[in-house]
Amino acid sequence: MTWIDTHAHIYSEEFSADRVDMLRKSEESGIAKIFMPNIDHTSIDAMMEVESKEPTRCISMIGLHPCSVKKDFEKELYLVEDWLGRRKFAAVGEMGTDLYWDKTFWLQQQEAFKVQVQLAKKYKLPLVIHCRESIDETIALLQPLIDGTLTGIFHCFSGSLEQAKRIIEMNFYLGIGGVVTFKNGGLDKVIPDIDMNRIVLETDSPYLAPVPHRGKRNEPSYIPLIAQKICELKKITLEELSRVTTNNTKKVFPSNT
Repeated sequence: MTWIDTHAHIYSEEFSADRVDMLRKSEESGIAKIFMPNIDHTSIDAMMEVESKEPTRCISMIGLHPCSVKKDFEKELYLVEDWLGRRKFAAVGEMGTDLYWDKTFWLQQQEAFKVQVQLAKKYKLPLVIHCRESIDETIALLQPLIDGTLTGIFHCFSGSLEQAKRIIEMNFYLGIGGVVTFKNGGLDKVIPDIDMNRIVLETDSPYLAPVPHRGKRNEPSYIPLIAQKICELKKITLEELSRVTTNNTKKVFPSNT
């Protein structure tokens, strides 16, 4: 069996001491590819360096994370567009909205979201969307921009079945990670009723490690732990989940899988 981690910040400083070992362990765990979301201008060099060493396994996206949207967000977006014009990326991401950490730049977040949607359309790329404490707001932002060409992933989905259905209706996929293993995460009540053809797997490394590693550093080799919990909830085999989620990921990132 092979797996794909559709969202992992493996270029971050948390992996600086053992990145080679971490990547070896992920390969031994069957992780065939790892998609890396960008944050802002400060993360690009580190992300590109990881990709340069593992170009077929570690694949870069380019985007502006909503928590990095400040007064000067236009400069950050100019940089994103410049990079999009220079080389191929897997997606526009990580982008989106966040009402958990700071609501100060909410209007700017909305503007940055709309700009990045247009970039995804222009460059025919999927979106990888962050929506912490803002799923309904993000759906409301995206809905009027849907034109039949957009697709992507609502990363770290932890919402309701109704929200999942609204996302799927827009031709988007649900990124399921370590939260599915949390006792009070809520996904145990949602996953059984979600169309399996709309689920992709992710770790969000180094964050949100699944049980039994909760509270510690997350890493791509933990994808099988996430998969096992989904299989328990869906009453399917690991082989079936591996096949379906790999096919789903290929639909999102057709030129990189």
